[in-house]
Amino acid sequence: MAGAIGAASDGFLDRLKSGRIPAAVSQTQLSEAGLSAASLTGLFESQLTSRALDLEARRLGAEKRGFYSIGSAGHEGNAALAHVLRVDDMAFLHYRSGAFYLERARKCPGETPIWNMALSFVASSEDPISGGRHKVLGSKSLFIPPQTSTIASHLPKAMGAAFSIALARTQKKQDAALPLDSVIYCSFGDASANHSTAQGAINAAALTGYRGLPLPLIFACEDNGVGISVKTPEGWIAANYGSRAGLRYVYGDARDIVDAVRAGREAERCARSARKPVFLHIRTVRLMGHAGSDLETSYRDRTEIETEADQDPLLHSARRVMEASGTSSSEIETLYNDISGRVRRAMEAACDRPKLTSAPAVMSALAPVKSLCARRPGKLLEKAPDETRARREPQHMSRLISLTLAEEMARDRNIAVFGEDVGKKGGVYGATTRLQQKFGPARVFDTLLDEQTILGLGIGLAHNGFLPVPEIQFLAYVHNAEDQLRGEAASLSFFSNGQYTNPMVVRVAGLAYQKGFGGHFHNDNSVAVFRDIPGIVLACPSSGAEAVAMLREAFRIAREERRVVVFLEPIALYGTKDVSEGDGAMTAVYDEIDDAARFGEPNVIGDGRDLAIVTYGNGTYLSRRALTQLTDAGISARIVDLRWLSPLPIDAVVDAIGKRRNVLIVDECRRTGGPAEEIIAQFADRGLSYNLKRITGEDTFIPLGPAADTVLVSENEIAAAALSLLGVSAGKAAE
Repeated sequence: MAGAIGAASDGFLDRLKSGRIPAAVSQTQLSEAGLSAASLTGLFESQLTSRALDLEARRLGAEKRGFYSIGSAGHEGNAALAHVLRVDDMAFLHYRSGAFYLERARKCPGETPIWNMALSFVASSEDPISGGRHKVLGSKSLFIPPQTSTIASHLPKAMGAAFSIALARTQKKQDAALPLDSVIYCSFGDASANHSTAQGAINAAALTGYRGLPLPLIFACEDNGVGISVKTPEGWIAANYGSRAGLRYVYGDARDIVDAVRAGREAERCARSARKPVFLHIRTVRLMGHAGSDLETSYRDRTEIETEADQDPLLHSARRVMEASGTSSSEIETLYNDISGRVRRAMEAACDRPKLTSAPAVMSALAPVKSLCARRPGKLLEKAPDETRARREPQHMSRLISLTLAEEMARDRNIAVFGEDVGKKGGVYGATTRLQQKFGPARVFDTLLDEQTILGLGIGLAHNGFLPVPEIQFLAYVHNAEDQLRGEAASLSFFSNGQYTNPMVVRVAGLAYQKGFGGHFHNDNSVAVFRDIPGIVLACPSSGAEAVAMLREAFRIAREERRVVVFLEPIALYGTKDVSEGDGAMTAVYDEIDDAARFGEPNVIGDGRDLAIVTYGNGTYLSRRALTQLTDAGISARIVDLRWLSPLPIDAVVDAIGKRRNVLIVDECRRTGGPAEEIIAQFADRGLSYNLKRITGEDTFIPLGPAADTVLVSENEIAAAALSLLGVSAGKAAE
C-alpha cells in the first residue's frame, strides 16, 4: 500500500518535472469563464489541497490510524462549481467532492477545512460535522448537509429542496432556511445515474420543468467513465440526458478547471435566473482506484491507468496557471510540497484527538432535538368549505384524520400535504378530503407515482423549514422507497450530530383486514421496515378518537423534537363505526376529542383484573370485540393499546399491566419481525414472569378474498387464546 501511495504522489510531480503536461482539452479562455489569474491560482490551491488530503488519508489508512474510503482524486475539477455557486446554495455532494468543500470553505474566513477533514478521516469526536460517527463532507455554515449516500439516494431530497425554494416564494415564507433566490446543487457519478433512485429524481425534475414549474436545481453528473470496475459506455450519459424534455443539458470538461467554471456559470444562470432544472455533465477522470481497498490493476491494464494519470486535472490546472501568471513548474512544486506538509501536520495532529468511546455518546445524536419553532397561522381560501357541522357530528377515522390535518394546517402554514391522489380526490380513502379546497394546490398537491420522489420531496422541504406530510398510499408501496427513510431522513441527525434535521409526519395507509380490495399489496401487515430504523417514531391508532389525538401528538413530536414520525393508519378501520353493532364506539365527535395521547403513553381500555391484552391497531379493535365472549365466560380484562410501536413504551406497558399475571399479546403482524417479539424479549430482560401467551398473523403474504382470514388474527382466536391462558375450556365458557 505504501508503495502505491508513493507512486500516486510522485505521479503528478514526476510529470510536472519532466514537462509531461497534457495538451489543452478545451479552448475556453479565462475571460470567457470570468476568471482572473489570481482566482485561477486559488482554485488550483483547493485542488492541490484535496489531493494532499487524499494521499494522507490513504497513508493513515494503511497504517491503521485513519479510515480512508473513497477519495476525490481525478475529480478535483468540482472546485469550479463551488467557485461559481454561492455559499448559501445548499449542496448535496457526491463522495468525491473534497475540492468542492475546500473551495467553498475558502470563501468563508475563519473556516478550517483541512483540520475539519482531518478530524473526519480519523473519526475524532471533535469532527465538527459528524462528531466522529462517519467520514463525511458536511458543514452547517457552508450549507452542505452530510452525505453518506447509498449510490444516488440524495438526489430525491435535492429535488425536494429545490421545490421548497419555489414553494417558499409562493407562500411568502419569511423564515425559510434557504434564500428565495438560491439554487440547489447535487453531484453524483456516471454509474450512479443508472440507479433507479437517480432515474426517479431526474424524471421528477424533468417533469416539473416540462410543466413550467420553477425548480432551481443543478444535477451535476461527474463522469469518470467507470463505476468501481464496470465501465460506462462511451457517450451513454450524453445520449440519455442531452435532449431530455424539461431538463437543460450543459457539458463541461472538468479536467480543465477553466472549462468547468464556464459550464458551471451557464448551469448556474439557468437554475438561478430562469429557475429551471439543469443536468450538468462534467467530464472527469478517476485516479488511485475506487476506494482504499481497491486493486485497480485487477480490472484495468496499466496502460489505461497511465493514460488516465496523464490527464490528471492537476496537470491541466498547472498548465493553466503557468500560462496565466508565468508561474514556473518549480514554483508549483514548492506550492505542492508546502500544501502537502501543512496537510500532513494536520493529519498527524488529528490522530491524537479524542474518539467516541461509549454507546451513549454514539447514540446521543439520535436524541430528540428540542426546538422552539414558531407556527404561522395558515389561511383558508375564501371559498373554503365550512366544516362546522362535520366537527360536531360523529365521524369515522378517515374523516377525523382529514379534520385533524385541516386544523393543523390552519395552525401552521409550514405544513404541506402531498402524495398520490391526495389533492382534488381527497385520497383513496378520503383522509385528505377537502384539504385542497381549503388551503389551495400549493399546500395540498398530487405528486407523480413514485414513492422515492414523495419521501425525497418531504426531506427536501424539511431542509427549508417546512413541516411536510407525505402520504404513502399503501404500506407495501413504502418498500419501493424505504432507503429514503432509512438511509436519508432518519440518519441525517446522526451523521450531523444533531445539526441538521428533517422533521416530517409520513402518513401510511396499511395493515390488513381490508375487504374487497385485498391481496398482499393492499393488505400488508409487516411493520419491521419501520421498527428497525434508529430514531424513527412509529405510531398506530386504533380508533377515530385515537387517530385525532395521536396525529396531533405526531405533529408536536415532528415540530418540537425535529423527528421523523411514521403515522400508520389501519385501512380496515378508516370507515368502521361500531365495535358492537350500532354502538358507534369507533366514531367520535371531533370537537369533543382532547389531546390525551402523549408520546410513550399507551391507551388503557377497561380495568379487568383477570387478564391484560397487549395489542395495537386492528388488534385493539378485535380485542374489544372479543371482550363480549370473555365477559360471558366471567373473565374481566384490560386492553393495553400500545399506540407507539417504535420506540415501544415498555415501561409504561408494564405499569399498565399492573398486578395482572395473565398477559395475552395480540400482534396482528407476522410472527417473525412483529412487535410481539420485542415485547416478550423486554419482559424477559426485566425478569418478569407473567403467565404469557401471544397470537400473531402467519409468516406469509396475505392472499386475496376469504383466504386472508386463514392467516390473520381473529376475534374468536383472541377469545380462545385468553380462555386457554386462564385455563378455561371453550366448552366451559359456553356453559
